[in-house]
Amino acid sequence: MRILIGSLVVAFASIAMTQADDAKLENELEALNAVSQSSNQFSSSFFKTVVDENPGNLISSPLSAAVVLAMTGYGAGGETANQFKKVLHLPSPDSLGHTGYQKLIDTLNNVKKNKLLIANKVFTTDKFPPKPTYTQLTQTYFRSATQMLDFAKNVEAAQIINAWVEQNTNNLIKDLIQAGDLSSDTAMVLVNAIYFKGKWQHKFDAQFTEDRPFHITKDTTKNVPTMFRRGDYRYGVLSDMNAKFVEIPYKGQELSMVIILPDEIDGLPQLEAKLQNTSLTSILQHGHVREVELFLPKFKAESEIQLNSVLQKMGLVDAFSGKANFSGISDAPLQISKVVQKAFIEVNEEGSEAAAATGVLMVGYSLPPPPAIFKVDKPFYFAICHGDNNNQLLIFNGLITKL
Repeated sequence: MRILIGSLVVAFASIAMTQADDAKLENELEALNAVSQSSNQFSSSFFKTVVDENPGNLISSPLSAAVVLAMTGYGAGGETANQFKKVLHLPSPDSLGHTGYQKLIDTLNNVKKNKLLIANKVFTTDKFPPKPTYTQLTQTYFRSATQMLDFAKNVEAAQIINAWVEQNTNNLIKDLIQAGDLSSDTAMVLVNAIYFKGKWQHKFDAQFTEDRPFHITKDTTKNVPTMFRRGDYRYGVLSDMNAKFVEIPYKGQELSMVIILPDEIDGLPQLEAKLQNTSLTSILQHGHVREVELFLPKFKAESEIQLNSVLQKMGLVDAFSGKANFSGISDAPLQISKVVQKAFIEVNEEGSEAAAATGVLMVGYSLPPPPAIFKVDKPFYFAICHGDNNNQLLIFNGLITKL
């Protein structure tokens, strides 16, 4: 009888642990989905506003901006906090968002077969020490480290911050912070860096890369190195957008690049406008895997985006003024002086390499049909995302208007 009782005790203990683990996992997934959804909602309005202020080739990371702004926003109070919540679409309650960002960062940092790194750091000073509760929040939920600097020594401080950014972006992002941005009045610099280097699931054979025409405008054409591969890809026609898309998976198929190509040479502005009202997830659900003859130009783009006016247009106003309330960060009066993002991407036969850093100074049977032709020979939209066709997280996106 004792053995039976012992077995029952062990069994019940084991079941209780399993139920607790299941509940924890369910809560983490709910939090991750909530933050992914909020990040994608922010991404849509963020990209539209950035495009309006930055014509030409563009690479940005809405996710990088969302992470560092969330890290800042969770230290805000009053109306400042309300504006952060509205602009970033932060989940409620805050604890759901905290857990979601923690899970998001851990998930992205554990991508297999490709290199994806997301890192956060808070640079602060003895003059305006952050509250221990805020330091704990950034360390626990944003996996952020904290480093003390003397901002009065602005050249040295900028070098230290930029060295950290370079180290965490494989030296792709340089000089994010200028010495002139820092002074003895600087209280805090919050930085997010994202680096991605991915190899295509099926790489392009370099022997098929040759110069092909790319129509910059209806009147201007340039021959550019264009890759070619025939294979199975998710492909779809977006008749309501006058466009079509192809999804190019990276190894492991956790990440992919989506190219959306307007039907007309000058159709990119109209496509941009329509993209604001949809999501990558819904776009991908309009396609299916089929044989595609894919012509994709090799391209490289880099951008430096000043985000103060972008964020103010989106509704984040008080944080940049004397009305700012960052009582969760420090008892000292603080306001944001500058938000800047630098981003870079290069796409070639092997795959793509991208990085971004955002700083706040305070992503039946029949004969088979003929292959679809997807010829990227005009200005286009691209995105790098994580997830499956039911839930895509946007990490990088941009426009290529000329090569």
